[in-house]
Order: sequence, then C-alpha cells, then structure tokens
Amino acid sequence: MIKKVRKAVFPVAGLGTRFLPATKSMPKEMLPLVDRPLIQYAVDEARAAGITEFIFVTARGKGALEDYFDSAPALERELEEKGKFDLLAEVRNSTMPSGSIAYIRQQEALGLGHAVWCARGLLGDEPFAVLLADDVIAGDTPCLQQMIEGYEAAGGGCMVAAMDVPDNQVSNYGILKVAEDKGDLVRAAGLVEKPALADAASNVAVIGRYILTPEVIRSLGQMKEGAGGEIQLTDAIADQVRAGLPVHGYRFRGVRYDCGSKAGFLRATVAFALAREDVSEDFAGYIRQLAREDLAVGW
Repeated sequence: MIKKVRKAVFPVAGLGTRFLPATKSMPKEMLPLVDRPLIQYAVDEARAAGITEFIFVTARGKGALEDYFDSAPALERELEEKGKFDLLAEVRNSTMPSGSIAYIRQQEALGLGHAVWCARGLLGDEPFAVLLADDVIAGDTPCLQQMIEGYEAAGGGCMVAAMDVPDNQVSNYGILKVAEDKGDLVRAAGLVEKPALADAASNVAVIGRYILTPEVIRSLGQMKEGAGGEIQLTDAIADQVRAGLPVHGYRFRGVRYDCGSKAGFLRATVAFALAREDVSEDFAGYIRQLAREDLAVGW
C-alpha cells in the first residue's frame, strides 16, 4: 500500500539577493503578490493537497515568516469590532494550527539538497513533498494536488513537477532523461542539474515541486557536491534512478511564474491582479491606458 503524503518541506533559507535592497530586512518569501506573500500561496497549495505537517527550513533573519503564521489576537479583535469580517477571515486563514508547523535552521548555505536534508529529523520513514515558494503555479487544480494524484496512479516512488522549456533555457534547470513519455506522466531514466544544451537529454525541466521518498534523504546524507559546488537535490533523485527505483516527472496543468526573478515576479503580479475581482477592473483599465499611450508615442 502506498503511504500518504502528509508532510511538506519549504526551503526558505535563501538570502533573496535578486530583490535587494527590499530583502535586506524581509524574507523574499514575504514579498506580496497583490496582498498575499509568496509563501502563503505555497502553503495554501500544500493544504489543498492534504498536507497536515509543514516544515520550514529557515536561516537567520527569517523571523517574519514565523510571525506571519502565528495568531494575532489583538488584530483579530480590532477587525471583529470594526466589522471587517472579510479581512478577519483572511488573517485567520494565514494562521497555522498549533503543532502543525515546525522551523529548522540551515546554518550553512550548501544548496537545496542540504536544505531538504536539514529537515530529516522531522520526516520519519515516509514520503514527503517539497515546495519552493519562488515557483508560483496558477491552475484550476493546485499543482501539488495534481502530483499526488499522479504519484498514487504511478504506484509511488519519487515525482517531480515538469514542464517543457525552450533550448535557450535548458541550462537554467534540472533536466530529465526520458525513458517513457505518456503525456502528463514521464518516466525518468536520469536527471542532470543545469546541463549545457549540447549535454541535455531532453527539454523536460524540473520545476519547484517534488514528492520524495526517504531514500532521497539517505542519499543526501552522503553530502556529495554537485553543480556549483552545492549539494543538489536533483543528484539525490538521480541516485534513485540508478538504484532502479521509480522516478517520474509530472507535466502539471497550469501556468508557472518564476518569482525568483524580478521579471517573473512582475508578470505574476500583473496576472494575479487581473484575476482578482476586487482590483481587476481598475487595474485592467490602467494597463489599457498605458498601452494606448505607448502606442501613441510609438514605443
């Protein structure tokens, strides 16, 4: 019987240098898309997929994350007294139940694989998910929920979110070597982190959602350095393929925004604002106005 995926790891120890100076005093995961921080989108996606235990791998200066998911009794009382019940519901939705969330420190920036390994003491001998808050995925069905359904249909093993990328972006991603392609489900014959285009086995890229087995943690424990001199999560997943264990990519249905880059974050901001009933009309009108002005001056 396949074990249920109940736990999720959120690696949030990065410095967010691409967004300096804003991230000098706040975690990059707290940057807001409209009025919700990036980390809230990841947590909501995990909750929708049935995750009940949330493990944050943090670093010094990330206290705002802990405060964000804590209760705020004074604020709630004020909102209730003023009859602002919609805002009250939003605040309560961002509060995690006692005992459901844990924080682990990554004291050295040794890579994504090392960050996941830091959570080993809380994972036990069961499968778990990993979500990168930088990757915001909009879809009718949350990405991780799609993956868990695919994971169960595949009979377990490791699974990574996957999407096809153009040639000029291959070297930015972990890339799957494809053994069998069934459309949504891709059986992997290997994975390579950020290969040169000439060395890439396909254009099927790994995106920031994973379902992993305890064997991955054991592989990470060997502390093998990979691309960039870091401990790469993709290398530990590739070890599972070499050991004859099942590894699949899942082509999710939805739009992925790379909010780890400024341009991607701005695209996501526009897309999410246009999808919001409370601001879309005003915001769309402003964009149309800008377009008319740009066209008028030949920009």
